[in-house]
Amino acid sequence: MPKLPNPVDLAVPAFILLVLAEMAVARWKDRSRYCPRDTLTSLLLGFGSTIAGVLAGGLVFAMAVGVYRYRLFDISWAWYWFVVAFVLDDLAYYAFHRSAHRVRWFWASHVIHHSSQHYNLSTALRQTWTGFFSLTFLFRLPLFLIGFPPAMVFFVAGVNLVYQFWIHTEVIGRMPRWFEAVMNTPSHHRVHHATNPRYLDKNYAGVFIIWDRMFGTFEPERDDERPRYGIVHNLPDFNLIRAAFHEWWGIAKDVWSAPNWHARWRYMFAPPGWSHDGSRDTSETIKARWLAREEGCRQRSASADHGSAPLARPAVSTAPSVGDRTGERAGTA
Repeated sequence: MPKLPNPVDLAVPAFILLVLAEMAVARWKDRSRYCPRDTLTSLLLGFGSTIAGVLAGGLVFAMAVGVYRYRLFDISWAWYWFVVAFVLDDLAYYAFHRSAHRVRWFWASHVIHHSSQHYNLSTALRQTWTGFFSLTFLFRLPLFLIGFPPAMVFFVAGVNLVYQFWIHTEVIGRMPRWFEAVMNTPSHHRVHHATNPRYLDKNYAGVFIIWDRMFGTFEPERDDERPRYGIVHNLPDFNLIRAAFHEWWGIAKDVWSAPNWHARWRYMFAPPGWSHDGSRDTSETIKARWLAREEGCRQRSASADHGSAPLARPAVSTAPSVGDRTGERAGTA
């Protein structure tokens, strides 16, 4: 089995230079794009994630090798198999990423990446410390079972992460139409990080946006609706421990106070924001309320255009949706 380099390690110098370059552009054009304390938090979370990855990496690789022993096919090291592995790994990433927004256990690790109210290249480095604990590596196990060598899979996964770095920016607008149609871009990923109801649970792609187009989770960025970034109940400070573990602490409190075992299970594995008494919002309830309000506005506008009496307003909650509150996303803090 050949020894392959870690693409992320090789890219770190470029990451640093690009962050500094973007900071210089932001200082010249828009200082609000960078908050020094927020950027430092992102960098330290990324450093902690690297340490956690080193500590857990041996166990993950051992499990990959264990599954690989039962492989269905013997796949060679020919270059075209790297291409196939890259595409299939990106599909596995899509499955993981979608689950990370729809299953609270996975969200508890992934929420760290969404916890900044800024969107810049340093946000790409804001990564989890608890990926191994949340079992996110399970999504790649089918690749080993098919017969892709573990070293090959981890290599293409690293290339995937390197690609995703540059899409975390507001400096770049839209790419050429043909590129936007196939690839994930800064425009597409800004939508993913946005808390606006229209944008919630959209654009999970890592590299190829075609997965979102195929599975109905694609949403284009609109010129008339700027993305707003953050999570539900934005973190009150830049405390690293709070940022890394706040959702796990929320799960623990909910499980402890749940009225029965069914509720305990749901507090761990239902969508973020689920509660046994319906007192919280999931992304689905947020979007449903927003859609109802939008439909009400359209009906009243149509009535005014036709000169008739306005239609009755739908009986929906008048509480502000997540898109009306600064930087909120479905889930718990």
